[in-house]
Amino acid sequence: MADLHAFFRPQKVAIVGASKKPGKIGNVLVRNMISCGYPGRIYPVNPKEEEIEGLRCFPNVGAIGERVDLVVIAVPASQVIDVAKECGLAGAKNMVVISAGFKEVGKEGLILERELTHICRSYGMGLLGPNCVGMMDTHVPINASFSAVFPKQGNIAFISQSGAMLVAILDWSIASGLGFSRIVSLGNKADLNEADFIADAADDPNTRVILCYIEDVARGQQFLQVARAASRKKPVIILKSGASQAGAQAASSHTGALAGSDLAYETAFKQTGVIRARSMAELFDLAVAFAHQPVPKGNRVAVVTNAGGPGIVTTDSIEMSELTMARFSKETSQELRANLPREAAIYNPVDVLGDAGESRYRFALTKVLADQSVDSAVVLLCPTAVTEPEQTARAIIETHRIYPDKPVLAAYMGGETLAEGARLLAQEGIPCFTFPEPAVRALSGMVRYARARELPEEEKELELNDIHPEAVKEILQKVRQEGRLTLLGSEASKVAEGYGIPIAPIILATNPDEAAARAQEIGFPVVMKVASPQILHKTDIGGVKVGIERPQEVKKAFLEIIENVQRFLPRAVIHGIEIQKMMPKGTELIIGMSRDVQFGPLIAFGLGGIYVNLLKDVSFRLAHGLTRQEIQKMLTETRAYTLLRGYRGEKPKDISAIVEIIARTARLVLDFPEISEMDINPVFAYPDGAFALDIKITIS
Repeated sequence: MADLHAFFRPQKVAIVGASKKPGKIGNVLVRNMISCGYPGRIYPVNPKEEEIEGLRCFPNVGAIGERVDLVVIAVPASQVIDVAKECGLAGAKNMVVISAGFKEVGKEGLILERELTHICRSYGMGLLGPNCVGMMDTHVPINASFSAVFPKQGNIAFISQSGAMLVAILDWSIASGLGFSRIVSLGNKADLNEADFIADAADDPNTRVILCYIEDVARGQQFLQVARAASRKKPVIILKSGASQAGAQAASSHTGALAGSDLAYETAFKQTGVIRARSMAELFDLAVAFAHQPVPKGNRVAVVTNAGGPGIVTTDSIEMSELTMARFSKETSQELRANLPREAAIYNPVDVLGDAGESRYRFALTKVLADQSVDSAVVLLCPTAVTEPEQTARAIIETHRIYPDKPVLAAYMGGETLAEGARLLAQEGIPCFTFPEPAVRALSGMVRYARARELPEEEKELELNDIHPEAVKEILQKVRQEGRLTLLGSEASKVAEGYGIPIAPIILATNPDEAAARAQEIGFPVVMKVASPQILHKTDIGGVKVGIERPQEVKKAFLEIIENVQRFLPRAVIHGIEIQKMMPKGTELIIGMSRDVQFGPLIAFGLGGIYVNLLKDVSFRLAHGLTRQEIQKMLTETRAYTLLRGYRGEKPKDISAIVEIIARTARLVLDFPEISEMDINPVFAYPDGAFALDIKITIS
């Protein structure tokens, strides 16, 4: 992981491409560094100038005569390579390449970018960009960017893959009063990426919450490790674009990003404790909540309102989220009843009525926050002729100070008449929204984060002793040598056996007599299936026979299967017929794997057999970092789990056996990255144990 101390806290900064001409990026960069109050030394670099903005100018970085910590480059892309070499020879530690014209423009730009990355790594220089806006830290302070705005000092780190998104947010932040600790424009992520900056922000004492806008993840394994560690220290909130097919294509054309599976991203965020925002509004609503409010200890919410309708809307929103309406203690309800008007509602939401002034709000909020069954509160205020928005805001602020461990969010549902009260709340760190739904979404995100911190502290590899990777390697090599990408059922069975995955015995036979003999070895009844890598859906063409109980039936079935296949798929290559022990009926499950381009093996679990496509009752986890505890949680997310626990008199199934099969499957596909897809469907689960019946494995 990169050491970014010198990157954010450089003592000496060189600006290559510095310019005297106002409006040029090279001039903006110098002015921004000076105007932000940067305490270090600034060295403009331009061979045509002797002085820029009152600073001595140098013809090149080497001429400075001192080792600089950070070089900001804003010259044409064709010149960047020579500048990078010069910086390396001069001993520069880090570079920010503002210049565009790299992989985002096509093949030639990609070649240029790879050369730039190679040079930086050869000299041990960290590289941000190219094709980026730059970076800032409001606490140093430093502004190594060409942004028109330097934000207010705050405790939010914002890391953005889109430069346009970043400068728009910065401009908006001035009017909204939102403060940032640091800002990073990632650009093309040729070297330093989101994971490097998330890791550094997690250790930054001036940062309380980490926000990211990303279009892809540069290095999946690095991201998983960093995000898991960072989210235990402080909230990591990510807006990932490109979720739709059209959006993914746009992401690829925008920054040359590889569009990965959105399902894999969703799973990665869940597994590492990252909170996923679905919109820019939600991203910053969550940021404001986390920046100023404590993390709730639970999901029980109290609502205090002066209007019935908004209280009902808020209640509905709470019940449809991961939150729940708090149930007050008897003492709280009695005090509310004794001190509020007879018409007031006291059982949550607490309706203090439309004529409520500051004192009534103060009393109700104090009582509900004091209740041990309340973890957080949402305060609603609608404008009436007697509403006291500023005084009520002060009451909310002062009451929250008495109970600082419980988050309080507000919704001032109006316009101009409530504006000053809303401003007071925001100024004092009480997030204030125009409508209740964003407040509930923000609170729900805070609860999700509180739960995410309960993830296992250390990533432990799945420990398996009784595995035989050499046997599996031999099988895969044989398949590849034969020019095949799909394993036969008997080969897949041996792969499973090599990793201790229990499977009903299966043997390949090449003629009717051999098939009858093999069936007697296994024991009747048996299932017979055509062995052909070109036939995925064997049942559809008569390639499967079940319930065969005698040798003569085996011979007859063998010939019938061959005849069926030759009639429907005359060009299919048939390796023989697989004979498999027919297992007693169990609960049908599926355990599968597909390999994601960013994050590697994605493990699936759910109802199997014919229910897979019909019900789509499937839960997912990434194999990297998977623990048995996480597998157990994976099972509970499906309706299949209800059946496994025993449904309507059925005996509970052996859940530990299912967990073990998933663990062994995950270990197998981690050890053999050439396995691109794997389906175990069905797996029969029994009260004592579980067995795989059909395994499909595809290699790359």
